[in-house]
Parts: sequence; structure tokens; C-alpha cells
Amino acid sequence: MYHRNFFLLIITVLTFSGCATLRPSFDVNEALTYCSSQVNRTLKQLSPPDYTLMPRSIDDSSNTWKCYKVSREEWCSGFWPGILWYDYEYTGDTAILNQARNYNASLDFLSDSPAFDHDLGFLMYCSYGNGYRLTRDTTYKKILLKSATILSTLFNPKVGTILSWPREVEKNGWPHNTIMDNMINLELLFWASKNGGNPALAQMAVSHADKTMENQFRSDYTSYHVAVYDTITGKFIKGVTHQGYSDSSVWARGQAWAIYGFTMVYRETGNPNYLDFAQKIADVYLKLLPADYIPYWDFNDPAIPNAPKDASAAAVTASALLELSTMVHQPAQSKKYRDAAVHMLKSLSSPTYRSGSSKPSFLMHSTGNMPKHAEVDVSLIYADYYYMEALLRYKRMLEH
Repeated sequence: MYHRNFFLLIITVLTFSGCATLRPSFDVNEALTYCSSQVNRTLKQLSPPDYTLMPRSIDDSSNTWKCYKVSREEWCSGFWPGILWYDYEYTGDTAILNQARNYNASLDFLSDSPAFDHDLGFLMYCSYGNGYRLTRDTTYKKILLKSATILSTLFNPKVGTILSWPREVEKNGWPHNTIMDNMINLELLFWASKNGGNPALAQMAVSHADKTMENQFRSDYTSYHVAVYDTITGKFIKGVTHQGYSDSSVWARGQAWAIYGFTMVYRETGNPNYLDFAQKIADVYLKLLPADYIPYWDFNDPAIPNAPKDASAAAVTASALLELSTMVHQPAQSKKYRDAAVHMLKSLSSPTYRSGSSKPSFLMHSTGNMPKHAEVDVSLIYADYYYMEALLRYKRMLEH
């Protein structure tokens, strides 16, 4: 009896010791309510509103948003309206709905303007895409269809991809450049092809994804930020970086865009090659992460562990992995991606990364463009956008 009781005591101690090391359960509704409160703080800061000014970043030493005028050049202008749509989706608050509509309206002119670069997808799909999804406003549908047609003018059939940055053709000597971020903007083309637009838009998106998969990754499935192509032959010239540490390094947000993009392309096409590829590039990303699952801005920065983190990359990846977890056929892999995404959301929702009362943003510690020393260790509007998107995706998963 003594030995049996002693054995049970040991088991009990080990069990409670193990429980003490477990992370607390993640309350997604608490996180979304927090986001909603921060949205209202931002609206208060922006009052009286100038709907042509969009919040973009908050410096570490500041507690107010830097706002930028809506323009073809300001690529982040669609994220704040997108956040308002997500907040309306969560709260059902008609006051938020009205604000989302008003901020959307300031982007109207972009659907009638020549394409400046690939970011038209970010600008219009995050704003009008979410608006149409939630309201079925036919005006929004027309604007999205026009925007997709404009974006398609940057497609080069000789190369098979969209020209991301026309401005870099002469500036950096990149005849036809395609950046990894561009994968996200393919969603606008897929949507348009299924909602009354030219079916060729989807063919362009597939071509872009195929060429990116073929040329913009190394043998270990890490990605180049930029692929440079010859406009005459269409052949791949080289892979380089623009926002990463070096041409051979792994820029964290670039890899995050890739995971998100190829997961989305599989959803839109059902082609299993994209699903397999999304898993390969996700797996290498997960292997490179530090303990808290929030990446350093570039996985190869020699300053690690004293290098800046990038919460925006974590938010993008968390959202992507939640969707990916619903697509894979192996239960163990599905659980792996879902658990990793929840780990990321838990870290982002902790006091280390949450802005809390110090700022009206959701998150801190994102890195925009380290090589240019721009927006380093700041709050970024797109980090907040993808964080809230991930939370809503997780909430839907729990409810179903």
C-alpha cells in the first residue's frame, strides 16, 4: 500500500508540474474585444475625420498614428478600412459600418486610375473586398471588377507574371521584377474571374503563381524577395532582396507572404501542387522560428537575438496557417499548423506584443523596411489587419 500511494503521489506531482508549464487557454473573444476597443480609440484620435487620411504606423516612442494621404503610391491605404470591416463583422456596430463605408469611399478613384504598381490588390481587396463580402453592395462589386482589370495591365505574357514595381525597372535595373508580396494580390484577380470579370484574370493569376513557384524559391524552400526577369526572353535572371538582410537571406515577411499566397491559390484552384508547396514553405518557416513564434525581421540577421522582431510577419503567417490547417488531409499536419498559428496568436496577444493602453494600435514590434531604417520596431496597420483577420478565422473555426 505504501509503494502504491507513493507511486500515485509521484504521478500527481508530475501531472501538476506539467500543467504549471502549459500556456493559458487563448480567449479569442477577449482578443477581438480588445481590438474593437482599440479601433474606437483610433477613431477618437482621428476625429473629426479626414477620410482621405489613413493611419499607417506608430513609433515606439509615440502614442499617435502617423497618417498618410490616400494615393496610388500609398500602398497601406486599404488596411484601415479593412480593419473597420472586420470590426463590423465582429460587433455588428452600425456606427463602425458607416465609418468603413466612408473610408472606403476615399479609395474610389483608384479603380479609374492607371496602375501604379501591384499594391492595387492590397488597396482594393482589403477594403472593398471585405465590404462586398459583408454587404453585397453592387457598387463595391463594380469597383472591384474595374480594379482587377487595371491590375491585370501589369501582367507581362512573355514573362508570365505581374510587374510588381514599374518604378524599379530603371532605378535598380530590374527589367521585369516580381516581388513575393504580389502573391497576395492574385486574390483580386481570382475573385474577379468568378464574379463577372474576364476568365483570363484567373489564368494570369495561375501563371504568376506557377512562375513564382518555379523561380522565386531556393532548393530548401526559402524565398527570394524579388525575382528579376528578362522582358525579351521572359527568362529568370536572378533572385535578389529589397527589404531583407541580403540576397541570400530569408526575409521573414516575404516567406509569410508566400505561405499566405500559395494557401490562397490552392483554395481558389484546388490544384494539389499548391497545397503541397504551401506546406513545404510553411514547414521551413516554422523550423526557423524562435521560442515565442514571432520571427526576427530576417531569419539570417547576424545580430540575432538582438535584431528587431516583426509582428506583422507573425500575423500574416498565423492567418495563413489557420486556413492551411483546414485544407491538409493528414490530421497530424492539420494540428501542427493550427497549433502553430494559435501559438503565434497567444504571443501576439501577450503584454510583450500587445499595445494595450500605451497606443491605439493592436500590436507593437513590427518592422517595415529595415535596410532603409524605415518603420523599425513600430506598430504597423497591416500587422493589425492580419492579426484581426487571424482572430476572426480562429473564432469561426471554434464555432464550427
